[in-house]
Amino acid sequence: MPVHKDVGMTRGQAVTVGIDLAASARRTAVCRVVWQEAGGPAAEFLVPHDDGDLLDIVRTAGKTGLDCPLGWPSHFVDTVVAHHRGERLPAPARFGVRTDGRPGLDALRFRLTDDLTWRTTAMRPPLSVSTDLLGVVALRAAHLLDALAADGVAVPRDGSGTIAEVYPAAALRRWGIRPPGSYKSGTAEARSVREHIVGSLESGLGSPLPEPVRARCTDSHDHLDALICALVARAVLTGDTRWPGSADEREAARREGWIHLPGTDLAALCR
Repeated sequence: MPVHKDVGMTRGQAVTVGIDLAASARRTAVCRVVWQEAGGPAAEFLVPHDDGDLLDIVRTAGKTGLDCPLGWPSHFVDTVVAHHRGERLPAPARFGVRTDGRPGLDALRFRLTDDLTWRTTAMRPPLSVSTDLLGVVALRAAHLLDALAADGVAVPRDGSGTIAEVYPAAALRRWGIRPPGSYKSGTAEARSVREHIVGSLESGLGSPLPEPVRARCTDSHDHLDALICALVARAVLTGDTRWPGSADEREAARREGWIHLPGTDLAALCR
């Protein structure tokens, strides 16, 4: 589907975009949702041919949910800088002990928001932006944010601007959707799990998805994640996500980024 330069926002409408970012435009999945006072959310997938197209899509949305870290762990950055300068490295650090007695995540590999997300959802930790292949995608995100900033678009990493960092798997957990297996492959089993997730999203929203959107989400976990990103962007837009609370969290979010975890009521997105 071609990229639309005008989202057609009118009174009673809001537009959110979800982006499952990849290292290239060709593999990046983009979903746009128009939220109307009546008739339920209208979702569609867009096909950006390059980063210029992708940035145009972001500019037309009230909020964009981006499935990619918006920064690196501060301890990692300090360590790399010290090493680059030939200075002594900072002492190893971990986040605080969890309530179950387990040690917090390694601050060299994970950001504060990663540790908080892990604690909140009881899932496995998010991928490390400093030590996993995710770092390649994060570099692309940094360039996209830089291009927006150069045009005067506010892109604070805490999500208070046009872009908010989201984590689809954690959002599903918050909405009470616990897939019976992994949906991240091309197997028949994963496809069945995606069908389960799509049905659960429709049930939670109280509205069916357009058949082309449903089919694409069933076929592709990237497109399913893009849809989830657009839904979480709606939660950010309506104030139904967890924001940094303490001074330490606000400072970390400013530098490292902040994963926005939605509230538990999926139906609230349609109100």
